[in-house]
Amino acid sequence: MLLIAIVFISLALVFYTTGVFGEKLSGSLKIWNLLTFWFGLACDTTGTTLMGKLAGDVLTVSFHSVTGLAAIVLMAIHAIWATVVLLRGSEKSKRNFHKFSIFVWLIWLIPYVSGMIFGVVMQ
Repeated sequence: MLLIAIVFISLALVFYTTGVFGEKLSGSLKIWNLLTFWFGLACDTTGTTLMGKLAGDVLTVSFHSVTGLAAIVLMAIHAIWATVVLLRGSEKSKRNFHKFSIFVWLIWLIPYVSGMIFGVVMQ
């Protein structure tokens, strides 16, 4: 189960990074970016759930757990807001959305990196 969880968390990184930087490079939020945000959120949530099962479903308050929860909440807000922006159709909003995307991506990296460090230290 650990390997599957790692694969899902890594897929989240791939989807989210592709979506965020694809949006930045294209200069505007597009439907495919939105899909990568939702896929990234789904993969991250799945991987995190599997990691929680491995830990025995024991919720501990730590730097990693707090930043991880914040990251998932921000990813959900980000995906919902991207959906709203695309539905409204404002070109200005689509062009400026990348600023929020990069912020959320940077916050998401904190638990991703701390999880890798924690995993290495615990081995």
